[in-house]
Amino acid sequence: MLGHTNCTIFNLYSQTKHKYNGAMIRQKNTYEDGSEKVWMITTICLTIVFVGVSALAVWLYMNYSDQKNNVDDKISAAVAIAKQSQAEVDETKFAQREKEPNRQFVGPDDYGRLTFSYPKTWSAFINKDVSSGGTYEAYLNPVTVPPISAIQQFSLRVTIEEKAYDKVLATYDQLVKKGDLKSSSVSVDGNSGTRLDGAFSKDIRGSAVIYKIRDKTLTIRTDADTFKADFNLLIATIKYNQ
Repeated sequence: MLGHTNCTIFNLYSQTKHKYNGAMIRQKNTYEDGSEKVWMITTICLTIVFVGVSALAVWLYMNYSDQKNNVDDKISAAVAIAKQSQAEVDETKFAQREKEPNRQFVGPDDYGRLTFSYPKTWSAFINKDVSSGGTYEAYLNPVTVPPISAIQQFSLRVTIEEKAYDKVLATYDQLVKKGDLKSSSVSVDGNSGTRLDGAFSKDIRGSAVIYKIRDKTLTIRTDADTFKADFNLLIATIKYNQ
């Protein structure tokens, strides 16, 4: 009887243990499956993050390299422009220094003894001898004076004509009316005159000043705007006897 009871208890215990063990195994398997899924999801997420970070790092590096190259190119271009500008400034200053000290132009005494200062790098050529009268002509140009002609451009033309001041001005009336020339008043050394700026012909575009000297008329003209700065300095030094 006691043995039967023990067998019954053992069987009940075994069944209970078996049921407990089965539940434990299923729970363990479920836990393991869940852990594997979590680990897999975590691994996938980390992989995605790693790939994303790597891609971002590559993009940032490429963008940095591109920007750096652009900045370097811009800096190089800016430096080149600055050097070119400085070289041009230095060349201009050198050319200006080369013109100094100025030389003095002196016209014939019988024609009012016209004087003015001009760059020493210019050459002067007296085209006509007025010892016996007539029109006085002088031409000035850097280095050498080219052959004289109506269409040739000179840095400076000097003309003293035996014509009345008003008649000389009248020869420019049509150009002034058309707007090719702009007329304005000018004064130097206490003497009043007329200044003309613009196109004198299809080949000549520059500036001129016209003054009355005794019974004659003085015209000083530059044939190109290139010489306008020198021209403005030069005409400020004009002197002559009335």
